[in-house]
This record gives sequence, structure tokens and C-alpha cells, in this order.
Amino acid sequence: MDTLDPAARSQRMALIRGRDTNPEISVRRLVWGMGFRYRLHGRDLPSRPDLVFRSQRKVIFVHGCCWHCHRGCFRPPKSRLDFWGPKLAENRRRDRRTQRELLSLGWRFAVVWECELKYPDVVAARLKNFLLSE
Repeated sequence: MDTLDPAARSQRMALIRGRDTNPEISVRRLVWGMGFRYRLHGRDLPSRPDLVFRSQRKVIFVHGCCWHCHRGCFRPPKSRLDFWGPKLAENRRRDRRTQRELLSLGWRFAVVWECELKYPDVVAARLKNFLLSE
């Protein structure tokens, strides 16, 4: 049972941003600090990746563990399961579809999960390897 009425729930959900989130900004700072330059939210690419490296044909997605159902740290919602179950399952299907589309277009991708940002050195090393690899 949801503890908020529909209007209050709608108002609260409207506050959740889809871009320029704290995890995304953290990854931007890491990548910029390593000397890599990028574009944001490539409009011509499937699903508008968070960071785009056109000359390398590489992109980085920054995924929230809740919205993209990260295995191991995701806890499903306790209310409105009839709504959230299909919604979150479709998010995962869309992520996989987007990754296949990018690969078919000749792009490589990396995914940074929100929970991984607890260890910025590990994320930085992984992204550096990704961006420097052929």
C-alpha cells in the first residue's frame, strides 16, 4: 500500500531527474579529471548515452541501481508491484536493446552503476582502460 495519495506521489516522482544526476556528475568529473573530453547525451544515438566520445565511438552510461535493477543491490519496491514490476522489467529490456543497437552501429559502451561510485579509484581505472583500449 502506498503511503502517499496519487497527487503527492506524482509530485514526488516528478522531482526525480533523468539527467545531470549526482552519480552522472561524479562520473563526468572523474573522466574530465583524467583528461578525456566528451559530449553529453548524444541525441543521435540510441537511448541518449550520458557521455559520448565520438572520435573513439564509445559511450558511457551511468545507471541508477534502482531504475535499472542492478543485481545484488537492487531492492524491489514494496508498493504498487503491478505497476513497478513491468516498468522496471521494461527498463532492463530497453537497456539490453540499446546495448545491442550500439554494438550493431559500431559503438562500444561502458556502464557505471551508482553503487560503484563508492570506490571512485576503481571506477576511474576501469573507465581509463575502457577509453584507452582499441
